Amino acid sequence: MSDKRVRWMAAGAAAAVAAGCAVAFGVGAAGAASGSVTWDDGNSRFTRTVSNTTPNEGDIITVSTKFERTSTPVEWIQAVKDLHPSCLTYVSGNTSNPEIKPDYVRVTGNWDVYPNINPKSRTFEFSYRVGADCDRGVPLATSMHYGGSLGSGTYSDKGPAITVSKNVTTTTLAAVPGPVTSGQSVTLTATVTKGAQGDSVDFFDGATKVGSGALNGSGVATLTWTPTTSGARSLQAKYLGTAKANPSESSQQPVSVVVQTSMTVSAPATALTGTAVTLSANVTPSNASGTVQFKDNGANIGSPVAVTNGVATTQYTFTTAGNRSITAEFTGAGFATATSAPQPVAVNNPDVQTTASLQVPSTAETGTPVILTANLTPANASGSVQFKDGASNIGSPVTVASGKAQLSHTFTEAGNHSISAVFTGSPGFLGSTAPAKSVIATDPQVPDVQTDTAVTVPATAQTGSAVALSAAVSPADVSGTVQFKDGNDNIGSSVSVVNGVAALQHTFTETGSHSITAVFTGGAGFSGSTSTAQSVQVSDPAPGDVVTSTALTAPATATQGQQISLSARVTSSGALTGTVQFYDGATPVGAAVALENGVAVLPHTFNAIGAHQITAVYSGGTGSQASTSAPQTVQVAAGGGDGGGGMGSLGSLSGFGS
Repeated sequence: MSDKRVRWMAAGAAAAVAAGCAVAFGVGAAGAASGSVTWDDGNSRFTRTVSNTTPNEGDIITVSTKFERTSTPVEWIQAVKDLHPSCLTYVSGNTSNPEIKPDYVRVTGNWDVYPNINPKSRTFEFSYRVGADCDRGVPLATSMHYGGSLGSGTYSDKGPAITVSKNVTTTTLAAVPGPVTSGQSVTLTATVTKGAQGDSVDFFDGATKVGSGALNGSGVATLTWTPTTSGARSLQAKYLGTAKANPSESSQQPVSVVVQTSMTVSAPATALTGTAVTLSANVTPSNASGTVQFKDNGANIGSPVAVTNGVATTQYTFTTAGNRSITAEFTGAGFATATSAPQPVAVNNPDVQTTASLQVPSTAETGTPVILTANLTPANASGSVQFKDGASNIGSPVTVASGKAQLSHTFTEAGNHSISAVFTGSPGFLGSTAPAKSVIATDPQVPDVQTDTAVTVPATAQTGSAVALSAAVSPADVSGTVQFKDGNDNIGSSVSVVNGVAALQHTFTETGSHSITAVFTGGAGFSGSTSTAQSVQVSDPAPGDVVTSTALTAPATATQGQQISLSARVTSSGALTGTVQFYDGATPVGAAVALENGVAVLPHTFNAIGAHQITAVYSGGTGSQASTSAPQTVQVAAGGGDGGGGMGSLGSLSGFGS
């Protein structure tokens, strides 16, 4: 095409004007100074505009390039490169998918521009943020390159140029709480806006520089200042400025520096209501001028007292008793305010006569607590009471409350006890002693434990053959003896109760019905009891009764808690009736067992380890005389096996009952 070309221009904005380019400047929104430059190249016209040519750090500016055709033919814009200072950061544009580099932004596409019909122009916009690293107060060049269907254009430093303004800063000095005490350090704090971290801030006391501090990342600089003399001061912070930021300074801040002072207060450790005492305060240095306000528990005592040669004194009368805290506060012009440490004063009323009386029970039981009470007059008396049993103290002193002191006391020895109470008064109260009173202490009477006795006897017996009489007494831990009786007659001697059981072997000598009872006589702590009578029918063996023999079968060994069997075989020449009673020593084992085919079998579990002597007594029956087996010993060992109900060594029991 006849309009295709390669263009190159190297001049800046001034050269563009000299070459016939139009350069325009104006003020945009919010006071921003916009700039625009227009030039023609062939049948193309270019207009570049910067929205703000004098921006501040952080501002966002927009650079636009407008393409127009002044004559045919139509041109297709295919690439636009916007050149900018590298301290600007691309933010956005009106064309998508840009190529972003530190010093340019390039967009590509296919945009038509017509000379006579729409679109008669194309405008490309690029927005940038002004960075902190931009040089200040010097023109920074901008330009653009492009490529199109008719050729390309390379325009170096075409403009408009951008001149970044120095930051406008403000400096403020934080208020210093006053007054400041000479010799003591305070921190001066300055805040600078638009400064940079590391920039220097100078601090001044009037015209005298007292030091410098560097800004931190938050724009704050500090300095520790220790004034050495007293008086009125004027503090100020000055930001020196940099190549990128203008200087600024804070307003002057008046501060009063006062002399360091200290103070102690003196008061008596004790005082009485109604009697004046002297309170004094010593102020250092001794030339301090001002006044001292004395205080009682924080409340002012009168008016402030002037300090003379470092001392202030006042007379004060306490009106109520109690623990008080005396302090003093110094206030003076040119001197630091000082407060003393508190001085405790115990204030008491004048000593009051007291009377003590005693309340105690006339009797008491050892082991059971009783209340001892001392009553004090007047009722507001304060102090403690020491109770005494004769000359011996009972416990520790008891504090009096509402005119009374009480103590719970348990007498441990029976007898006559002389109880007294000695009152020791707190300051303001005189002591007194209550007249002694007698308390008779006795050991408690323990009621006997009630018991119950039950007697066990065979239903029948034969004269001349021993039978077992047994009594069970509950509870099982009783101590005492059992006297068995046949009617009103004693059967032998009394028998001791062991593990709740007493047993006796007895041979009836007379036939007939015998009423058997057991009379328990309790040991210490147990009451006696008598069983219900049980009847035994006693008969003589008939002349024709056959003689019997009883054989006992029992295991030689057994295990505690495991069941075994005791077996007795009764033999005679005739028929057998009646029962067999097994015995462990003299103690019946279970109830009498009726014979079946001449055999009686009893399952039994031994609860005690050791040797047990077992016998079997046949009661006799119609036509048969009674008989007793020979004893056998069963050795019972402690449990610990599998817990089964082993039968022990029973021998050949299978033959019994056949």
